Amino acid sequence: MDAENGLKDQGQTLEAQVQAFFDSAPPLRNIHEITEKLNQFIHRNSSPANGEPRRIVCVTSGGTTAPLEQRCVRYVDNFSSGHRGATSTEYFLKAGYAVIFLCRRGSFQPFCRSLPDDPLIECFEPTTNELNIQVREAYSEPVKRAIVDHHAAVAGGHLLKLPFNTIFEYLQMLQLIAMSMRCVGPLAMFYLAAAVSDYYVPWKEMVEHKIQSGSHLLDVKLVQVPKMLSVLRKDWAPLAFCVSFKLETDSSILLTKAGTALEKYKMHAVVANELSTRKEQVVVVTGAEKIKVQRDKSMSVNDVEDPLINLLSERHGPYIEASAM
Repeated sequence: MDAENGLKDQGQTLEAQVQAFFDSAPPLRNIHEITEKLNQFIHRNSSPANGEPRRIVCVTSGGTTAPLEQRCVRYVDNFSSGHRGATSTEYFLKAGYAVIFLCRRGSFQPFCRSLPDDPLIECFEPTTNELNIQVREAYSEPVKRAIVDHHAAVAGGHLLKLPFNTIFEYLQMLQLIAMSMRCVGPLAMFYLAAAVSDYYVPWKEMVEHKIQSGSHLLDVKLVQVPKMLSVLRKDWAPLAFCVSFKLETDSSILLTKAGTALEKYKMHAVVANELSTRKEQVVVVTGAEKIKVQRDKSMSVNDVEDPLINLLSERHGPYIEASAM
């Protein structure tokens, strides 16, 4: 009886923490615009009138910031370039999914892997009459391919990009997306590759203006961000197929931590990746298996995300079928 009451209290505590987080968060400025875009995108891809309903995946990508001031100058950031999420988006589109790409502003974007590292302005040059510009010959092919592929995905209605910066924006938008995707049931997938802040300063406890320098010690109280994964699974999108990520620098604890996350948050799969080898291989942890996924070095394009998305897509199919029975 005590154990049951303890579990109940823990659930109430998490619920209170989640409610407190959203109550204190500054509201999204463009929530109506985001909601309209989401509804149109989901309807277009799930409506039988537009052909066979597509599977829809929300890919989260990049790191969130935790502001230290309301008029933010300083913030705590997360290590993430967004490469995993952006590259995975390309392979999800290739696999026939419609993708809601929830990404950090300025992070890596889909179809940009082939673009040069040079600044964008250096990729172009004026024509002979200097009234028009053209892509430099050396960059012509990769730039053209990126533009064509990106345009096809967006114009075809299969890619919707929604940017965020802060932990407040990210979690509000994730909740909004999840609630909007409830209507597609098991056809929905969440691929949670974003590096989400573990700690934050509650908005109401934050100073309004820039923190002034002058002291050798800055005392900032950070509060743990509520673990929203279990809320996503239980309340926001209970029928969706959910995949989270676990990154560690210590390989000896990686699989244990991934297994714990799988059980604790009721994920369908956890992608375990070690920092030093994350671009070479990952391990997909499910309730019954630990599957090593490696990039194919014999192929010209040899991203580990290619076999990873193939595997997850294959596992999503039986889940959809089982949910329909």
